[in-house]
Amino acid sequence: MNFENEFNGRKVVVTGAGGIIGGWIAEAFAKEGAQVCLTDRSEDRLEALRASLPGNGHFILAADLTDAGSMTALAGAVGERWGAPDILINNAGIYPSGFLLDISVDDWDRIINVNLRAPFVLSQLFARQMIDAGKGGAIVNISSGAARKMRSTAVPYCTSKTALDRLTKGFALELAEYGIRVNAVEPGFAPGSDTSALSDEHVKTVTASIPLGRPSSAPDVAAAVLYAASSAASYVTGATLTVDGGNSIGSLAVFQQKKKAL
Repeated sequence: MNFENEFNGRKVVVTGAGGIIGGWIAEAFAKEGAQVCLTDRSEDRLEALRASLPGNGHFILAADLTDAGSMTALAGAVGERWGAPDILINNAGIYPSGFLLDISVDDWDRIINVNLRAPFVLSQLFARQMIDAGKGGAIVNISSGAARKMRSTAVPYCTSKTALDRLTKGFALELAEYGIRVNAVEPGFAPGSDTSALSDEHVKTVTASIPLGRPSSAPDVAAAVLYAASSAASYVTGATLTVDGGNSIGSLAVFQQKKKAL
């Protein structure tokens, strides 16, 4: 998709930029001429990414998204530098696994804090800056097909993403009068994360179940997020764009097994 340089000079905050999907998103905006604030828990994971991005004006801010004070400091630092961002990408998320009978209260709280509470706090903080700047803006929340398709051993994650979709619609409704659009993107299966390493066998099994027959790639995710943040989506708010190769609509592996049995 050609965005005709509309992101030139735009100010973009990407949370969880040290992860695979966050890196894809940051790189896509940088290639389109945007200035990107890369934020994650540790600056060390972001240095290589910042150095690899084309263009100028990118910077790093470490933030702990389980701590309200850290998020307030993040927004304050961005506001001091930019006044207000044009675009916020709430990408940071965690996926600890475990059965409900085994998940501790602390683990539950950590998942909900990072996946749901942080997008609420950051959207609130940065929306206020956008409103004060009087120029509108766009917020894109990175959700998941887990919002609609329950997964055993991942119920807290699924719960957080279902709630994030509702939060997306809520912010879209209440920020519309200020010209701030809020949407969600659901990327597909994206192996390669340093923090959530997957075995080759697991990657092969999951990929075989995806109707379009392959995992997600950088262009898949980037195109969806850029679209949601662009003027091409100027009449789109409160929507969720699923970009997962059909994975959330059903398992191709089950169909193939039935086909073989015929």
